[in-house]
Amino acid sequence: MAGAAAGIGMDVREAKLRSGRQVELRICDTFGELDACVRLQGEVWGYEGKDIIPRRAFVVARHVGGQVMGAFEPQGGKLAGFAMALPGVKKREAGQTGAPRAYLHSHMLAVDPAWRNEGLGQKLKLMQREEALGRGIDRMEWTFDPLEGKNAYLNIHKLGVVVRRYLPDFYGVSSSRLQNGLPTDRLLAEWNLDSDRVASRLAGDSQPLPPIKERIMIPAEMTAWKAAGEVVRAREVQQNNHRQFERAFTAGLAVVGFCRDEQGNGIYELAEWPA
Repeated sequence: MAGAAAGIGMDVREAKLRSGRQVELRICDTFGELDACVRLQGEVWGYEGKDIIPRRAFVVARHVGGQVMGAFEPQGGKLAGFAMALPGVKKREAGQTGAPRAYLHSHMLAVDPAWRNEGLGQKLKLMQREEALGRGIDRMEWTFDPLEGKNAYLNIHKLGVVVRRYLPDFYGVSSSRLQNGLPTDRLLAEWNLDSDRVASRLAGDSQPLPPIKERIMIPAEMTAWKAAGEVVRAREVQQNNHRQFERAFTAGLAVVGFCRDEQGNGIYELAEWPA
């Protein structure tokens, strides 16, 4: 593809999913593959008009040192999922010295409904991690909806991210059917790619959590409420959780765990965690 990013080169590799089906993981390298990412974006989120990220943005992401990675069906090459990341620069915190720190912001992770619940999202995240570390980049960030328990479980429990920031209405009004009229509140995931915590989580040998100081709940019915358009109930939970997260983060706590109770409610677990 004309304008492909220099320095990004990963071999095609096969990945076996939970069902036994296989996909091919590789860099999206043609305009046709990037067009497929644009289409899948619309199918997954239901975006309309100005909310759709066009192909040229995917091209630029590749060209300036970001990532566009896809999972493809072995026969026919249909796109099953993709991950797109943008390069960023993190300024040093007060009291820190040294040059600004390069990182990647993983803006989109989409999986075709026919390929969900197979672990494909995690495979794509691991491919992002491998490629980033190969370039000497040891940090990724992304935002996710605090009301989506499946995403929280993948990000926190499986991948080992830590969360310290709540971003109210981060994207403004969204046409996404998944948002269903709710403000686009987000949590900011911090993924320190070569940390002991992340290595332990990825190996399936989770380190013990520090003493939990606070727990914040997502009702088990949340997904059904959002799908049914019961925005008042969902908004009430969103507002209450926003207040709890802000108090906890102001007190220096971070999200370090996510689990479900016997009733299926999602539980964010917060504790003291070093910066």
